Amino acid sequence: MKKSIIALATVLTVLFSANTIQANTTKSETGTTEIVDASQLQSVYDAYFTVKDALIKSDSKLTSAKAKDLLTAITAVKMDKLKSNEHTVWMKVVKKLTADAKSISATTDLKKQRETFKSLSKSTYDLIKVSNPTEPIYKQYCPMADADWLSKEKVVKNPYYGSSMLTCGNVVETIK
Repeated sequence: MKKSIIALATVLTVLFSANTIQANTTKSETGTTEIVDASQLQSVYDAYFTVKDALIKSDSKLTSAKAKDLLTAITAVKMDKLKSNEHTVWMKVVKKLTADAKSISATTDLKKQRETFKSLSKSTYDLIKVSNPTEPIYKQYCPMADADWLSKEKVVKNPYYGSSMLTCGNVVETIK
């Protein structure tokens, strides 16, 4: 009888331990997936900001190069790793994002790059709105260009006019 109780206690202990290990593994895998989700679109956002910064400098060659980096980031996104709300918006904007990035990268005409950047900013805004960014993102607006853009900084640096009207615009929304 004693041996049966000890054997039963041992079996229960082993089963309980295995169940706990499995639960911890599942939690760990879930945590890893969330990190992957966050980084999926973060590289697209980071590349968008480098394009914006190149436009602020009025450097068309740099803008073209940074748009190529953006294109690489867009094509690297694994849609199956996105959260459902991000996936829905991604499916709506991915063709336009890709076309705009290609268009900006294919020209060194600053005026054309800036015109295309308007559309690129709208698509990026739609996407970042559902992404819950880790840091505040500022949607800024320039009445002279009648266009918006996104920025990590609250200070206005206008990508549509560069140094000629660097501070033209204002913050119209903070995305958190």
